Amino acid sequence: MDTLDILIEAPVWDEALLTPLAKRAVVATLRHMALDPDVCEVAVLACDDVRIAALNAGFRGKDAATNVLSWPAQPLAPPAEGQAPPPPQIGYDGMIELGDIALGHETCTREAAESGKPVEDHLTHLIVHGVLHLLGYDHLTDGDAALMEGIEVEILGNLGLDNPYIHNDTI
Repeated sequence: MDTLDILIEAPVWDEALLTPLAKRAVVATLRHMALDPDVCEVAVLACDDVRIAALNAGFRGKDAATNVLSWPAQPLAPPAEGQAPPPPQIGYDGMIELGDIALGHETCTREAAESGKPVEDHLTHLIVHGVLHLLGYDHLTDGDAALMEGIEVEILGNLGLDNPYIHNDTI
């Protein structure tokens, strides 16, 4: 997948860990959703909690750090609660611009430690979660949350990871 851009803004991030992990999570999610990773564009910002708190305040009105934020490039939404959103549109250049994801380092690593999970597993989950948001999935209603979480569990299971919702609810 050559269309995954990773910007490591905070030096606390380990590029050697994050880059292959992000690629694996994004590719697995896109393939699971029947999308060709080679024609999808995703950007990941690896920042610290100060930066993600500012982004969270600016875009969501929440003045606090968070683990993951997503900015979909296309306004995809399900037709009804618990239903899948429509597929993203292909651009004139044959590419599918999906959007941007940001990860807050301190929050991500703290949540992993608190849940007793390897940080790699938690980051993989958060990236899968973020990509699903880019594809129009959400968890604001019970039906939408059940659908999104079910897809996350399937993708993570395919990657050999445990169900993240059994022991902890950090998203």
